[in-house]
Amino acid sequence: MAALVHLIRKLEGMDPSLREVLLDILQEMEKQNARLEELYVSRLEFEELKKAVQELARKVAELAEAQRRTEEELREFKEETRKNFKHVWQVIEGLAEAQRRTEERVNELAEAQKRTEEELKKLAAEHAETRRRLEGLSDTVGYTLENAAYRALPAILRNYGLEVEGRLIRKYVKVGRGFRQVNVYGHARRNGERLLILGEVKTRPSKKEIARFEKLADALARKEGLPVFRLFVAHDFPPDIEDLLRSRDILPVWSYEFES
Repeated sequence: MAALVHLIRKLEGMDPSLREVLLDILQEMEKQNARLEELYVSRLEFEELKKAVQELARKVAELAEAQRRTEEELREFKEETRKNFKHVWQVIEGLAEAQRRTEERVNELAEAQKRTEEELKKLAAEHAETRRRLEGLSDTVGYTLENAAYRALPAILRNYGLEVEGRLIRKYVKVGRGFRQVNVYGHARRNGERLLILGEVKTRPSKKEIARFEKLADALARKEGLPVFRLFVAHDFPPDIEDLLRSRDILPVWSYEFES
């Protein structure tokens, strides 16, 4: 009887469903015990029954211990899961903060880009204005040099046997479908022959400008049917440019010659 009492106490800590099953077994055993007593079971049979009850008690104790370990493992699993969840949440919060900082940086860069574009627009406008002024200054220098050339060239051309007829002028001439400006245009006579005077006035001529002038002079020579005396007036002739002009039978006239 003491074993049964001890066994029942063990069952109190077990899972309710398992406890009910074991209680049913114990109750059935009690019934069997009562029957045995009624039938005057032998001592041998009683001892065997006693051993069976003890074995059952041992197995119930083992089941109770296994359940206890299972509950401990479940508690440990819950704690570990809680720690992992906390770590994952911290990682998520870190990523969210990094995203926020990235968005702030992108906004800063966008604002900087906007300011840069505004500055570039301002610089472009200033550059356009500077270019306009430089072009105006270049035109002023060019026209000043041309005006001086119209006065000085007749005397210079006499040194080459040319007598200018009338005045040398700046003129637009029709070439092909459009008009081209000739910086120096006029006529002269040499040894009784009438010639077309064509000239270009540049501060410092380039090879491309010389090539364009040659094409224009050839076109006008064909149009007027006259031989052409070609010249270039400039403030400065680099040696290779001056050599190129003379090799193409184009007279280079330095601006300082106007004062002689």
